Amino acid sequence: MTTIKDIAEKAGVSIATVSRVLNYDPGLSVSDDTKQRIFETADKLSYRKKSKVKKSIAKIALVHWDKEKKVLDTFHNMSVRFGIENRCEYHSLLISIFFHENAKGLADEQFQGIVAIGRFDEQQISSLKKVSNNIVFVDFSPNEEYYDSVLTDYKSATIKVLDHFISLGHQNIGYIGGREDFSNQSIENYDSRESTFKSYLEEKRIIQQNNMYISNFSADEGYRLMKQAIQDNGDQLPTAFLVGCDSMAIGCLNALREVNIPVPERVSLIAMNDLPFSKYLFPTLSTVKIYSEQMGESAVDLLMERLMGREIAKKIVVSSKLMIRNSSL
Repeated sequence: MTTIKDIAEKAGVSIATVSRVLNYDPGLSVSDDTKQRIFETADKLSYRKKSKVKKSIAKIALVHWDKEKKVLDTFHNMSVRFGIENRCEYHSLLISIFFHENAKGLADEQFQGIVAIGRFDEQQISSLKKVSNNIVFVDFSPNEEYYDSVLTDYKSATIKVLDHFISLGHQNIGYIGGREDFSNQSIENYDSRESTFKSYLEEKRIIQQNNMYISNFSADEGYRLMKQAIQDNGDQLPTAFLVGCDSMAIGCLNALREVNIPVPERVSLIAMNDLPFSKYLFPTLSTVKIYSEQMGESAVDLLMERLMGREIAKKIVVSSKLMIRNSSL
């Protein structure tokens, strides 16, 4: 069994630091990249917190829509999960974790509630309902009249970025974004960042749809799409780009650097997520902070209300914050 000492040795930090990070000590002052390193190490070593002496009041399932490897590759998903685990401990809830490859095991146990992360099709939702009627969805809201959900307001976040660009005088604004790669083709492949970018700039009468480049959320695709934008536009390259996530922005910065296009003097960039590495890039990356841990905590709080008898569905929309750094001055 993995111990806190094992994590500390692998992460290169003290045992006390690991313990305080994994227990969300509000008085601890460590960098985001140290937290990420600890979280990633805990995941790789399959660390699970030991149960407290106090008796669990209910048993719940945490269900991810995708395979374990893909889920653990994203800091957002890890942060949501640790927020959930921390809040379950606070509420004395016993939690079991399921991924796409072992989701059939849900039916083998008795669960009083489910937190489901990601998009699920109707058949998957029906299977979850057979396990428990108490379901909270994170990053997805399939039926607002029936299910609880916790979402990030990507529409508002996108508008914040575009308003900032417009306030700096940018009129030729591009978009480099992605869509989730769903193995189940029946799930609608929709991204509100992309749709809001298009509709808001149409409203402002400055949309140029040929400056929208879409693939999947990865650094490699960010690099490829920015190279394509440079090739397509030449001297008419947009003066600003909204990039769907920080990982894609790394690729965008590399593509611009290769052809000596200065950031932000010629092209301004703002991404989304505010991952720990964003403030250490060159130039430091402007981005939108997504409060992933708080999303996980809110999901468990909603589930507790359901377990205590609430029948009316709730949807919580977690705010975001625009973090302006050197890539968009």
